[in-house]
Amino acid sequence: MIKNENLKNGVIFPRGAKNDAYAKYFIGQSYLQGLVADSKIDVGVGNVTFEPRCRNNWHIHHDGYQILLVTGGEGIYQEEGQPARHLVAGDVIVTHDGVKHWHGATSNSWFSHVAITAGTPEWLEPVDDIQYQKAEEDFK
Repeated sequence: MIKNENLKNGVIFPRGAKNDAYAKYFIGQSYLQGLVADSKIDVGVGNVTFEPRCRNNWHIHHDGYQILLVTGGEGIYQEEGQPARHLVAGDVIVTHDGVKHWHGATSNSWFSHVAITAGTPEWLEPVDDIQYQKAEEDFK
């Protein structure tokens, strides 16, 4: 049974279009809706929605940070060398400059967060199915 299917229509913010611009850095389908379009603001703010099992590659933010405000569903967040964390609406994640990490939906739920991002991302290797399954086991 898939949980939180209402997220596929957007909840607080619109779901957005298929995230084709970053598709090569994701396993599965994600959607992106930009929330701030102001050239005087040097941070990105977007609503990202993940279908079940969708996750992004390992990545690092250089000369910046990333803040995730979880708005719905169930997700996973993991920093390199740390156990995975189970995310639900209301959770806040702060990823500091230079920290290797990934995030995405659990295997049986849609997931949505607002990402506030500064700096330059360095996209790394995918989170393979074995790593993903181990991450889910960390919090079950």
